[in-house]
Amino acid sequence: MLADTTCSFPSGPPRPTLMPGPRREVKQIPRSPPTGAQAMRCQGAGAGTTGGSSAAFRAGTTEFPARPLGSPPPVPNTEPMTQRVELATVMDRLAVDEVVTEYAGAVDDGDWAAYRGLFTADGRADYRSAGGIEGDAGRVAGWLAENLGLFPMRQHLIVNRRLRFGVLEHDTGDTARVRADYLNPMRFAPAAADVGSAAPDFVCGGRYDFGLLRTDEGWRLREVIVREKWRRSPAEQA
Repeated sequence: MLADTTCSFPSGPPRPTLMPGPRREVKQIPRSPPTGAQAMRCQGAGAGTTGGSSAAFRAGTTEFPARPLGSPPPVPNTEPMTQRVELATVMDRLAVDEVVTEYAGAVDDGDWAAYRGLFTADGRADYRSAGGIEGDAGRVAGWLAENLGLFPMRQHLIVNRRLRFGVLEHDTGDTARVRADYLNPMRFAPAAADVGSAAPDFVCGGRYDFGLLRTDEGWRLREVIVREKWRRSPAEQA
């Protein structure tokens, strides 16, 4: 007699029936264009479908040109701007140098109106180390006119000029300083027996310290300091 092979399973609680619920709406989040290495991978991935490895990744109206992975980003071309700044600095150096040269010429020629015109409205000069005075440019010009009349021959040489800019924005308010050596041969008014001679009989030398300011009219002297180091007078030559 064959045994009953029918399998029976213990009955349990009924399984719940899954009922369809309301469908949820999935919001589409806009994606921003890839940058950096991500953009490189997008370009490489699109090479096979766009017809070449040089195809650019496009997102809206933004275009990302292909660039070798790991290469530095392009550097903006600032060379024209740099050249303009360098040219402006060269022009300022020439302008400052011209003021110093005009100063020497004004003193040698006794052009005291031009001398005063080289200074700012509050410009000052200090000649005390050479036996002179210190004061505003107008007062010092009057003193020079009176005392340098003893020397009808003057040849003011200002050399070894070292220029340093302080503020240099290429605009009003820029500052500069010039340190320079000077050699100043002069000749006293000749005596009747020595009219034909033009050799200098008084020589002095030292160092200038010029302070300059850029104004609306250009570079002007704000300060002049004379530091006399030596002199040779007729008494010392005798």
